Amino acid sequence: MRYIRKFQHNHGLVPDGIIGKFTLSKMRDVFGFQNPYQIGHFLGQVAEESGNFRFGEENLNYSATRLLQIFPKYFNAEQAKKYARKPEQIANRVYANRIGNGDFASGDGWKYRGRGAIQLTGRANYKSFAEDKNDHRIMDQPDIIITDYYWEVALWYFDIRGIWALTNAMNIPTIRKVTKLINGGFNGLDHRIKLTKHFYQLARRIY
Repeated sequence: MRYIRKFQHNHGLVPDGIIGKFTLSKMRDVFGFQNPYQIGHFLGQVAEESGNFRFGEENLNYSATRLLQIFPKYFNAEQAKKYARKPEQIANRVYANRIGNGDFASGDGWKYRGRGAIQLTGRANYKSFAEDKNDHRIMDQPDIIITDYYWEVALWYFDIRGIWALTNAMNIPTIRKVTKLINGGFNGLDHRIKLTKHFYQLARRIY
């Protein structure tokens, strides 16, 4: 709940990390949510993606075994042992020459690793977001995403992927569609369903 407490502190609320009526009302006003469906889908997905609002950046500190599970395309057993517990090198390898990044030596993979409530990843996406926000500090100081734009990158992602258009109902098929657009698959689907319905029920109290 780290980033819930930060949101509360920044908006004059008691920073207790609890998402209740006052916090939801403030989020509605600050983020422009139009109905409880939007709040439910947004917070449900973000909670799953961010480890319950605890993580601000991608954790790449993987063991050799985990590397082979997550990135089998990029590592064989010998390479996994070499890269294990070396997050910067892992990022530079798996994100090289894609998402607008340069090669391994450029360091773009690490510099533009995932950050934010729904992780912004890759030079091309950082550039698009920086242009959208007219804040080009982001390209040289990407940690600004964590400190200044934690929630905004998730809202932006919902915008550019057209996800808001789906958030007009509260049922499992709709949650599956939203999950697919957020996750690319259905990882943690059962938990996403539970969280989305939970936040939707809470949000109904403020509309």
